[in-house]
Amino acid sequence: MIRTIMVLTFVALALIFVQPLLILWTLLTGDADFMYWTFIGALRIVLRLAGIRVRVEGLENIPSGVCVFASNHASNLDPVALVPNIPRRVALLAKKEVFRIPILSKALRQAKLIPVDRADKEAAAESVEIAVKYMKEGLSFCVYPEGTRSRDGRLLPFKKGTFLMAIRGDAWVVPVSLAGTQRLMRKGDWTIHPGEVVVRYGTPVNATEYTEDHRDQLRQRVQGLVAAGLPDEQKPSVGN
Repeated sequence: MIRTIMVLTFVALALIFVQPLLILWTLLTGDADFMYWTFIGALRIVLRLAGIRVRVEGLENIPSGVCVFASNHASNLDPVALVPNIPRRVALLAKKEVFRIPILSKALRQAKLIPVDRADKEAAAESVEIAVKYMKEGLSFCVYPEGTRSRDGRLLPFKKGTFLMAIRGDAWVVPVSLAGTQRLMRKGDWTIHPGEVVVRYGTPVNATEYTEDHRDQLRQRVQGLVAAGLPDEQKPSVGN
């Protein structure tokens, strides 16, 4: 509980005293990179305060060029553990609820994070098109294709939107198997526990080899690669 309080205090102070200055800097310069890398540094501090060690495997599998890093999603800790350990600048698709905090919302949009309303198909399609535009400009993405956090840590079926985005963006899809976060911060629980997280990059898949009509084949292939890199307790249940 002490570690959780330390993390929440650090995050609150950063949002109140640091984030407004970073937003102002970004507005004045038109460049969000400084804010992004400051944010990455803050995530690394959060990991240290929480007592979380991250072991990264398979960095050699990451190709040059635009990538969509497709990861399983079992905890609120997933972006904290994964994003600082992606060796390039990335953007994310995030639930629209995250953008309800005014100061934070401004920062997220400046950093090219995109809100997604999954209940509104038209809005979700528009979010995909914005992401494709950013990819055409050379920006990679970190995406959680399950669309929600798994309650028990086991991999859920992937949705097709991520793979349509990758095909239209002429991107590589890098499967990411994220293990251990479900034990350190369970869904519905805000208590953070110390421990180890493994970030495992699998064999990349070139989305340009697939047409939009075959995006389900791409989805199945990437889902299988993510599942193969997970420990037994996180592999999908029979039938998924």
